[in-house]
Amino acid sequence: MSYETATDRGFLLSGRDWKVIGTAAALMALNVLVMYVVAVTPLAAVNDYLFAIPILGAVVYGAAIYAGESIAARGIEGGNVGLALAGVAVLQGAFGVFGAGVLSVVPADSRALVLGVAAVVTAAMTALIGGYVYARAGTTFEHYGKWSTYAFLGGLGGVLVGSFFTPVLLVGFVLIMLGFLLRLGWEMWRVRDGRVQAVSLQAVGLYVAVAGVFVHVLQIVVRMLAER
Repeated sequence: MSYETATDRGFLLSGRDWKVIGTAAALMALNVLVMYVVAVTPLAAVNDYLFAIPILGAVVYGAAIYAGESIAARGIEGGNVGLALAGVAVLQGAFGVFGAGVLSVVPADSRALVLGVAAVVTAAMTALIGGYVYARAGTTFEHYGKWSTYAFLGGLGGVLVGSFFTPVLLVGFVLIMLGFLLRLGWEMWRVRDGRVQAVSLQAVGLYVAVAGVFVHVLQIVVRMLAER
């Protein structure tokens, strides 16, 4: 594995880092567009059926994200472009349909604004986490990966209990969002230290983390708008 020297770096980021982050950002931008388009289609109603039993929705989307990322990774590592694109398509579909379902309750003329606010908040959170990770050069954030897994498992447990006792759903929401935030820190650490050789593979991992944070921020923005 090769590492770039300090002379290859821009503002805290190497040329390779910019490629990873730029690719992830492009995937996220595409996903936001998918959400906007799908919100006006019958697919936007999928959430209504899946989350009639919250744990069912959480498991279905969780499985789709895991499957999409696994397929994309297998394609990238094996040099199979078609398989890699298929995996990314599954991820775009999973996050896109979920986000569209959240967005569908917002008046059509406000959807672009809501997506824009969620995007700005998510970008700010990503910059803060990334800045923290890069500022602590030489510090390992490997434990963030384990903490993220624990948060996801705790979140699923909260959603399971919340499926029968609604107030606990908030605990599940917070833990799953925390899981994606920790995953984001872990992914930024891997980008910083160049721990994955393939730029595209690392970009997909970073995109999944950012998309997970984005859909949670989107839910918060929509809820705040509904309460106004």
